[in-house]
Amino acid sequence: MFTVTMGDIAAILSDYGVTQKAVSFTELERCKDTPEQVRLIVKACLSDGTALVIRLKNESDVSLPLVERQSQFAAVLRANGIITPTLYRNGADYAKWYSIGGYPVIVTVEEFVEGELQVFDAEAAEMAGRLLANMHHIAERTAFHVDNGVLFDPFTHNSLFLDSDFIAHGRELSAIDGDMYEKIVRKLGAYKALLSPLCLEPRYAVQGDMSDCNLYRTDAGALGVFDFNRCGDNHLFCDAVMQALFVSRLMAYPDSYGDCPEQFILPAFLHGYSTERPFSAAHSRLYPYLVAIIRAFWSADIRWGQDSLLKNLARGANKAVRAQLASIYDRLLQLDPPPV
Repeated sequence: MFTVTMGDIAAILSDYGVTQKAVSFTELERCKDTPEQVRLIVKACLSDGTALVIRLKNESDVSLPLVERQSQFAAVLRANGIITPTLYRNGADYAKWYSIGGYPVIVTVEEFVEGELQVFDAEAAEMAGRLLANMHHIAERTAFHVDNGVLFDPFTHNSLFLDSDFIAHGRELSAIDGDMYEKIVRKLGAYKALLSPLCLEPRYAVQGDMSDCNLYRTDAGALGVFDFNRCGDNHLFCDAVMQALFVSRLMAYPDSYGDCPEQFILPAFLHGYSTERPFSAAHSRLYPYLVAIIRAFWSADIRWGQDSLLKNLARGANKAVRAQLASIYDRLLQLDPPPV
């Protein structure tokens, strides 16, 4: 098991120029812990009553240059007015390799912030939309790039919708309802052809995971963002739309929003975003088709839910599969107007 001692904490903080003594530390998150892969986040409490976050990781898809570049992007955002925790430097760098308990790990140190969002309401959604738009402005203006895959790229395998998984099981699905399967495939192909010009647009750095657990309110009520673990390059319009759907479906919401928080969250987020960064006419025309694809092939409905399409397919629940195919097609036909 990967373990960190007070001696390790003291040595790291000294290297990062922290003059206050660490008096205690606690684990905030331990995602991976094997000889091959480690991800640990620690909160170190200092003698002056402040605290710092120490991130330690060694993962197969993470390199020192990547963590350094992600940290640089966070620093550029902060320098341009985005609220995000202060990052500490070890010499000239934000990220360094350490050997701790026989484990090689990449380490970064940053300010600990309070006020992590617990409930995502329409007010927070509008503020998050504005925040994302301003982050996009800065990335574009500074031509900042981070060479890394992101969660919300519609042109690769992503965390929101799984049309590729749907197509991969085409033979089995077609055997259950060939006519409906073909109608879905034709409609999907038509929408993707319409969206194809987006592939030619430039990509810029994005934070990549604006979830409630990565957002916080300051004492003044402003919204800040942290955790650039999923930071990489994306088409900014695609990032905006997919983040909007993500935050409108996968957060904790007020009980008063009932079973459909999207009707409150999505318009609020998009209003905030478009206030700072309006969609172009071309993007407004494409918005309904991208949203329809995301909703139609929502990953939980296709693969991850208990009664998902592929789980019903595997258990031979053909009647349920037929109903789900019809639902997918219906969702493809529901084209929302673009945000104003």
